[in-house]
Amino acid sequence: MSDAKTILTLRLAELDAEDAAGQAGQKTVTLDQQAVGRLSRMDALQNQAMAQAQARRRGVSRQRIIAALDRIASGEYGYCARCGEDIAAARLQADPAIALCTACMDDR
Repeated sequence: MSDAKTILTLRLAELDAEDAAGQAGQKTVTLDQQAVGRLSRMDALQNQAMAQAQARRRGVSRQRIIAALDRIASGEYGYCARCGEDIAAARLQADPAIALCTACMDDR
């Protein structure tokens, strides 16, 4: 579990760094007719939308990681959050933030 905690903590730090780098892409696109043409503005708006979508995905990942770290702290890590059965070690190794066993994941 120490390995999982280390991996999750490192991934959380990576998400923070990605958030910091992605802040510029999420800023409001301003209309400057002299500097930017209509197509360039559309590109800028599309880039902004993609940056915002990436930020939302990072937010979801952050929530999953924090929940997994909470499960580690409470001693519930490695057990399915729905049925309480063990989660396969290979599954945890593939995704240390996973909260459900394969049976419960299939039932979703």
